[in-house]
Amino acid sequence: MTVPRVLIALAFLLILGVPFALRPAVEKRAGGDDAPAIIIITPHVQQIRREFEAAFDRWHHARFGQHARIDWRTPGGTTEIIKQLEAQYTAAVREGRFDLSDPADPRCPPGTIGVDLAFGGGSFDHTRLKTGVTVTFPTPGAGEPRPVRIPMSEPAGFSQSQLDEWYGPNTVGSQPLYDPEQFWLGTALSSFGIVYNRDVLAKLGLPEPRRFDDLTDPRYRGWIALADPRQSGSVTTTFEAILNSYGWEKGWRILRDLCANTRYYTNSSTKPPIDISAGEAAAGLAIDFYGRSQAQSIARPGERPEGSRVGYIDPQTALYIDADPISLMRGGPNPQLARRFVEFCLSEESQALWQFPALLTNPDAGANTLAEGRRMGPATYELRRMPVRRIMYEKHLVHFVDKVNPFDMAREIPNHGWRSSIGVMMGCFAIDIADEQRAAWAALNRARGNPTFPPDRLAELERLFYGWPMHEMADGTRLLFGEATFKAIEKDTARWRDPARTPSARIAYTAFFRRSYEKVIQIEAAVRAESTRD
Repeated sequence: MTVPRVLIALAFLLILGVPFALRPAVEKRAGGDDAPAIIIITPHVQQIRREFEAAFDRWHHARFGQHARIDWRTPGGTTEIIKQLEAQYTAAVREGRFDLSDPADPRCPPGTIGVDLAFGGGSFDHTRLKTGVTVTFPTPGAGEPRPVRIPMSEPAGFSQSQLDEWYGPNTVGSQPLYDPEQFWLGTALSSFGIVYNRDVLAKLGLPEPRRFDDLTDPRYRGWIALADPRQSGSVTTTFEAILNSYGWEKGWRILRDLCANTRYYTNSSTKPPIDISAGEAAAGLAIDFYGRSQAQSIARPGERPEGSRVGYIDPQTALYIDADPISLMRGGPNPQLARRFVEFCLSEESQALWQFPALLTNPDAGANTLAEGRRMGPATYELRRMPVRRIMYEKHLVHFVDKVNPFDMAREIPNHGWRSSIGVMMGCFAIDIADEQRAAWAALNRARGNPTFPPDRLAELERLFYGWPMHEMADGTRLLFGEATFKAIEKDTARWRDPARTPSARIAYTAFFRRSYEKVIQIEAAVRAESTRD
């Protein structure tokens, strides 16, 4: 081989080897292959998983003299996770792996289910784990088969004094920090806000958004990025916060206009911040740490947040703070180690992972040390989450990357219980007929901007665009979908989960909205044509 070829080969090997040589230590599997393991199913991103795995191994070794490792399962977002768990528990019940002699307390041995913990998501999703699955199954001595409800999670079993030490009062704004029965415990806090691209806004002549209804400005048309609420629990929580904050009438109007301004819908809540930073969209909705992390990732060294291309804001008019919980799964393989992981998640060492600077890039940061002499904070990645424990803000706020206190920021927002309709209705009036809605929105705004457009015809367009469909109940009666009829319709469709009722309702709703949009387009075009002839 000639000298040039040898040099080329060595250079090639060097290029391949550099990423491995520089790979952060936190990426190596913590604990070793022989250490006891817990299986955790999670929607958390890789950075969170790596930091928590390494820190848990260190904490467990210091506490118990033994390494520990984590087997992560990441099938997707919370919607996919819950579906997967529901399938596991339903199969286990049907295969007779649960003791149903006492239907009020269904039991199973460890290892019945292949997951120890569900880590991450919102309180709504973890409440669904508590509600569990309902399976029609013959129970001993019960005669005819009858429905049996199996909670998928189980109480963590910590003392009330321990909970009081961790949490103090069980509230942030109007939301709980943990389930009183301990079916889930909050480990971090999430807010939901707006991420935006300052460069794109400048080109569009738009000011930086401060409220959710700012995004309904028609100048945003084709520039909003949204996740599909049927696929993303976090964006559903954001939409729910809008409804709860603004009320039925104005809240739904904001959601309709927001959808009409969309560029696209995605099945992942992590995609809009990335596309917004790339200039593919002007603004969108995001969990706080997605927005802040994306802004940080594209900032130049030393650049202040207000000067970065990407910005994030928590709208104070509808600031909703929710717990990001962990749930101990019923029948998991290693309940003792799983409970230890929950305890670790609520230690100061673990809580520091959410907001302290990364030690790799900030070796001289003034982070406190633990009694054992270990520095607190993530090794490599700044996670930009809000800790759930009040003591972190009282003792360590000065060390935080984001010096915000959610306990001071959170608002008392009433929960009207409208969440179950969000995915259904947004699917019908926007996502599944997005092109029709966008065309009708363009027609409506042309009419609004035309000073000669007849007021009565404009009022008709407004009524058509924002109208609601009729719902046919099981007994044949028809109800107009609205705030006053919502609970009855929700019950009729079993919260839109009844396979016998829901599909036909969705088809009817979608057909109604499609006809309404077609009429908006036709009427506006006809009036415009008449004015041209005149």
